[in-house]
Amino acid sequence: MRIAFIGDIVGRPGRKIIKQHLQNIREKYKFDMVIANAENASHGFGLTVKNCQELLNSGIDVITGGNHSFDKKSEMFTLLETKPVLRPDNYPKGIPGTGIKVFDVNNEKLAVINLMGQFSMPTVENPFNWAVKLVDELHEKGIRNIFIDFHGEATSEKRVIFMMLKGLVSGVCGTHTHIGTDDLQVINGTAYLTDIGLTGCRDNVIGMDSKIPIEKATTGLGGHFTIPNACKSILQMMVIDIEDGKAVDCFKLKKYCDKPDIIKTEAIFD
Repeated sequence: MRIAFIGDIVGRPGRKIIKQHLQNIREKYKFDMVIANAENASHGFGLTVKNCQELLNSGIDVITGGNHSFDKKSEMFTLLETKPVLRPDNYPKGIPGTGIKVFDVNNEKLAVINLMGQFSMPTVENPFNWAVKLVDELHEKGIRNIFIDFHGEATSEKRVIFMMLKGLVSGVCGTHTHIGTDDLQVINGTAYLTDIGLTGCRDNVIGMDSKIPIEKATTGLGGHFTIPNACKSILQMMVIDIEDGKAVDCFKLKKYCDKPDIIKTEAIFD
């Protein structure tokens, strides 16, 4: 099976470039499933029912989240009950929804896991121990095709989860920083990227208008981050070919709104 994972979709510019290009990219590269982190898809903070349906209609099959999953709490509660939407599975007990679902893809089982790191994040259960428990349970059920969206601030946490699970899952991709990293690789059949980077405005500050972040950096006074009305945008995705639970090929695709070609970067096999 071939799966694609899209990084943090930020606001209308992120949704727009997906609506314009994802279906064509999906057909060209023959994805069997598209997963996307969309916790910033509605005005940069959270996800609404309307915007969720827009993304699903544009070619996304499963949506993951992170620390902004519950910014629009009531709508998120509805989405977790009615749509293929996940939130980090290691949120404390009692929070609605789940961070793990198993899907049928081309007559095979694919488990999608959403976890969140601990550093500079809301209160969560230990993601490392949590991940081992989930993967062990999936293996006991005979499920080997496993993809993990690890939503974390610290690059070290993402690397730790990869080192712990290499050879045991099909892929691990980091989200949250909105800045793409240059370490796409496959080790022991597990594809890995520290952070896929945002899908949205690429010419501002992590998808947000630059004015308030600059004021905060220079004066210490904060403000409400907003999404620019006009910007140059980018769509970024990680693509993994999986056979018997192992990543046999992996590459990254980048589509710029103002450039005709798709940029493809191959993973290093170590």
